[in-house]
Amino acid sequence: MSGHSKWASIKHKKAAIDAKRGNLFTKLIREITVAARNGGGDPVSNARLRTAIDRAKQSSMPQDNIDRAIKKGTGELEGVSYEEVTFEGYGAGGVAIMVEIVTDNKNRTTADIRNIFSKKNGSVAGAGSVSWMFQKKGYIEIDRAAEKDEDKVMTVALDAGALDMQTEEDIYEITTEVKDFEAVRKALESNKIKIKDAEVTMIPKSTVRVEGDTARQVLGLVEALEEHDDVQNVYANLDVPDELVN
Repeated sequence: MSGHSKWASIKHKKAAIDAKRGNLFTKLIREITVAARNGGGDPVSNARLRTAIDRAKQSSMPQDNIDRAIKKGTGELEGVSYEEVTFEGYGAGGVAIMVEIVTDNKNRTTADIRNIFSKKNGSVAGAGSVSWMFQKKGYIEIDRAAEKDEDKVMTVALDAGALDMQTEEDIYEITTEVKDFEAVRKALESNKIKIKDAEVTMIPKSTVRVEGDTARQVLGLVEALEEHDDVQNVYANLDVPDELVN
């Protein structure tokens, strides 16, 4: 869990930028479509789809858009054929970076991603080069201002199978094994504990501390990658000074 709070802060900042930039809906629709294609159109039995729908609703996406994206994924409506690709590489200071892509043109996107890495003082690496530095886990955030009973949150989460809970300045961070993610989320919801964010994500096993120009270069690379419409998620094992992300 080392450094994940900082990375969560960066992700939230980028999400706000995405929303202002207008391409957030594009990414959410692609995620819903792919999730429905891979696991079916029922969010009750398809955890990935449920998470994608929850994120879309949090971002005020109209229900019609969500329904169309699901139907395109299940084949009920004609749609673009998307492919999922993961790129691995390094940023300045040796920071490991993973980029999850959903694209309708792999060759074009591959060229774009390589170009972004190159321009931002990074480099693309081979498959498996950095993925071993991350673990796929369930991650749930609870707003401390909305839920002040820390013992209650911890008891509910751990009893439902959570691995750990960390108390940060303004949030509780709960981690789970992927297989236990839905059970923990449902337990929290059934106990009327409001969830701020919930996702299956890649958490770094350890982090690389970078400061000054090096930190700004890495953050610039991350931002450039996330600005690309085909990029769904960017993960990095960096730790940077608070003033660069607040």
